[in-house]
Order: sequence, then structure tokens, then C-alpha cells
Amino acid sequence: MDIIHSVADLRARLEREPNNVFVPTMGNLHEGHIQLIDIAKPRAACTVVSIFVNRLQFGPREDFDRYPRTFEADCARLREAGVNVVFAPEEKEIYPEPQTFVVEPSDLQYLLEGAHRPGHFRGVATVVLKLFNLVMPHSAIFGKKDYQQYIVLRDMVRQLALPIEIIPAETVRAPDGLALSSRNAYLSPEERREAPRLYNVLKKVRAELEAGARDFQRLDQEAMAELTRHGWRPDYVAVRRQADLRQPSERDRGLVILAAARLGRPRLIDNIEVVLA
Repeated sequence: MDIIHSVADLRARLEREPNNVFVPTMGNLHEGHIQLIDIAKPRAACTVVSIFVNRLQFGPREDFDRYPRTFEADCARLREAGVNVVFAPEEKEIYPEPQTFVVEPSDLQYLLEGAHRPGHFRGVATVVLKLFNLVMPHSAIFGKKDYQQYIVLRDMVRQLALPIEIIPAETVRAPDGLALSSRNAYLSPEERREAPRLYNVLKKVRAELEAGARDFQRLDQEAMAELTRHGWRPDYVAVRRQADLRQPSERDRGLVILAAARLGRPRLIDNIEVVLA
């Protein structure tokens, strides 16, 4: 496994590869990331994983400085997983000058996560496009736990006609249902015991939809109220269309239930897809 820190060295290394598949990460890897790599490896001769904590996607009061950085442990996991190239640049390699040219996503960037994290998806789309230009993969793997991010990047690739297939991967969960996330490390033992409630609330909403409920606003409000009663501070629970995360109609069949809520200091997100008969 080659560990590369500069753009020039990355390009030189990948020149001799017939094709690449790409898994971008911010490090602090867990089993969810390893699943992405397992999906990636059969798809190309060279599997590239990036480790880069992208300042552009963090708000001024978010956890950029506190975000867990576990580079040595990450490299050990990636070596064991059979990754070919790890690209771990310093910030000056990705942003050698102020990034005044940015990717401006569609109005989707203002919904849900975007409403609570202004500029987040602009930062995500900008760094991912830049990484795509460096790695030049034919496919890239993204986890569906960050569902809105997946939709934004899928649409970016389609609308900019990039020759890259965006492949979604299912959310990986702990045995009690909690979606794996680097930010789970912030949970206290008591909060960790409470954390699976977020997934359980989503499953409850799914069951009601499958039973015929179509008052989406009531379902959203009741789910948020349940979280609030148990000490959460929800930003949203929302039933949306899978295709574009817009408000659904009673005729829509492909739905997704998305949620974001704080439990103590950590902010957790999750979602469940629903396909109605």
C-alpha cells in the first residue's frame, strides 16, 4: 500500500494504473468505511482512499478542530483491507491558494442538512470535484448514511457530465441499530445507550407509512416530539421523496425518512428508505 501526501506524487503513482475506484473519507475509519472499500475493490485494478478533513464543509461553530484524526490506525485498517493507494494531503496541497472557485449545488443544498449547516454542501461538492480531478476514477463509493450528500454528489456528476459512476452503499449499523459514525466517539456511555432511539423512531415512522399513513407532517412532528421527550434536540425528522428530497405527495412510492438530532454534544444523523406497495 502506497501512502501519498502530495498531488504531484499522486498523479505520478496513478499514471501507471489502468483504472481507479475511489473512496473519499475524512479518516477516523470504522466498519462503515471498510464496507465501502469492500464494494470498491472488485470494480477496478486500483483502489484509492483519501483521508482529508475538509475545512470548507465545516461551519464556524462546528467541530473542524476537534474532528478525530487517527491517521496511523486508519492506515493499518486500510492496509488490512487491501487498499492500493492512500492519499493523505496536507491542507496546502488541496488548497494552495484561497478557493475562490467553488461548486454551487442546486437548491437541494438549502434543505434539511443544508438549512442547518449553511455552506456545507458547497464545501463538500467543491472538495469532491477537486479530488475527482486528481484521482480520475471511473467510479466512487459513498455511504447512504449521508443521504443528502449522496444525492448532491450524484446530481453533480450527472449535470457536469463527469465520466464517473456514483455507487451508493447501505448504512452499516451496530448490533443495536445505531448507524456507525466517527462522531459516535463523542457519546458518553449513557448517551450511547440512548442513541439507538433515533433509528427506532425512524423505523416507527416507516411502519406507519407502510400501514397507510399519509399525513407526512404529523409523522414528522410526532417523531420529533418523541425524541424531545427523551432528551434529544432534533433539527428535523422528515419524510421526503428519494429522488430529490422534495416533499412527497400521496402518490409517491419511493420515500426516505431523514433525521438529525443532538444528543448531548454530538449531532447524529440517520435515514431509512421506504418503498410503498
